[in-house]
Amino acid sequence: MSKLKHVNSTDIRAAIELGCRTMSSDFNADDNDIPFFRSTVLPEARLSFSEIHSESHVPGRHLNALLNAEDAAGTGVPEAAIARHERAALFSYSGSIPLPLNRTHIGGPLISFTEHNVREGFHALYALAKFRDSAQARELAEASIAAIRAYWDPERGWDRERLEREHGVRWTREHTFITGLGRSIGPLVKYFRATGYGPALDLALLLGQKATAEFFGPEGAYDPGAFGTHTHSTTCVMSSLAQLAELIDDATMMANVRAFYDNGLNRIRDELGWVIESSAEAAPPDLGECNNTGDIVETALILGRSGLPEYYHDAERILRGHLLPSQLRDNSFITDPPNPAGEDGLHNVAARHLGAFGFPAPYGHRPVGVETVSFNMDIVGGAVGSLCEAYRAVVDSGPAGDRVNLLFDHETDSLKIEATYGRDALRVTPRRAGPLWIRIPPWADLERLSFDGAGSPPRLLGSHVFVAEPQIGHPVSVRYPLPQTEIVLGHRTRDIHVRLRGDQVAAMDNFGADLAFFDSM
Repeated sequence: MSKLKHVNSTDIRAAIELGCRTMSSDFNADDNDIPFFRSTVLPEARLSFSEIHSESHVPGRHLNALLNAEDAAGTGVPEAAIARHERAALFSYSGSIPLPLNRTHIGGPLISFTEHNVREGFHALYALAKFRDSAQARELAEASIAAIRAYWDPERGWDRERLEREHGVRWTREHTFITGLGRSIGPLVKYFRATGYGPALDLALLLGQKATAEFFGPEGAYDPGAFGTHTHSTTCVMSSLAQLAELIDDATMMANVRAFYDNGLNRIRDELGWVIESSAEAAPPDLGECNNTGDIVETALILGRSGLPEYYHDAERILRGHLLPSQLRDNSFITDPPNPAGEDGLHNVAARHLGAFGFPAPYGHRPVGVETVSFNMDIVGGAVGSLCEAYRAVVDSGPAGDRVNLLFDHETDSLKIEATYGRDALRVTPRRAGPLWIRIPPWADLERLSFDGAGSPPRLLGSHVFVAEPQIGHPVSVRYPLPQTEIVLGHRTRDIHVRLRGDQVAAMDNFGADLAFFDSM
């Protein structure tokens, strides 16, 4: 059993940058640079084409992540990589109807439609419209919204007979509303925010009303039979509804999101934010999926912004305890396979996976009982997109001053944060005048809280330390011990014991599994 090497795996910006390098090398030279979807690293390393997801799914995830990384974290992204993903995304819309379509094989026609991919199609078009001012992306997005309204009805679903008769579209998979069109609420909200295009919001509202009326009700229950067992669809619709509720200031919808977060979500997640990849009864009990975890983080950040700081704490524990450690930082166990025919999918596979996110257990990349270790390349985009939202949320600046929400090393124009981990104190250095709010973790011992550099004594207001007049350029230091605690993650077939230092994992049961993230308990 080997533990992987990790280099500063709690640095959000570094994780974003590494993930962007991964997404910038995910192109199949044997398929006109359409990105790969499938990837495995054990027992054999390879990247490969998907007849369901390559051209319609991956570019949307990656454009959303790459262009948000450029905007949020100032990450340098090769323009050639953006252009290749853009070309693939636009290609998927070049069939007989403006919906994201696929080929059944490399070189084949665009005839296959999987409604699951509408979300990713809109993510591509939103990102290109917002960050590259693409007129073609706007034209396609607006035509796609019109096509959905023409061929889909909230009561009857898709008119498949017309789609096939009028456009030759081949239907590929059965979906519930949640695993199908409901997934697209979030990118429609983003598209509306970017462009102000009313029909995008209208469709998001129609989908959101169906989602809350039939699935995300006030009781917050989770029914895998109704939702579908693909848990990423459940988590992405949850985060989508949170985005929509925040946009339209709908307290009832946000309350339903919170009810699901606090109740039904616990059937598929654990305390560190790991989420089972499938809720089917026969699914491997420790096989997770990282972009599910990212959706939880994004939802927690929105709930935190709504005035509930305990959700910021949940987001931070998830980031420190699972999402950031699960990024592939050590690829030394991956061996490039023999490649006598020079296939691009067998070329440089180890290097192209560095920075990937995939299907981990809480304790490592190889869940107990799982033989194949994979990092399907769309998941890199999902996880990095969520990390961009976390990076934006570390600090909020508003009329009441600057609020430190997530306790990570971070710098903005208004302040510099040096996190407690590895130091004697949390230090926040203001770079402009104004009040300062610093969130204190719920496990901090308030009796042992101490301060330096705050000028007048700070006030403890709920979950925050409030400093009325911090001095520009002088750090405010907040000291509290990082407690060592133990928690138990209850999975279907085993309990996983975890030792935490603050919100960071110090040790975890791994049951002798290879490729572990942490020291064993």
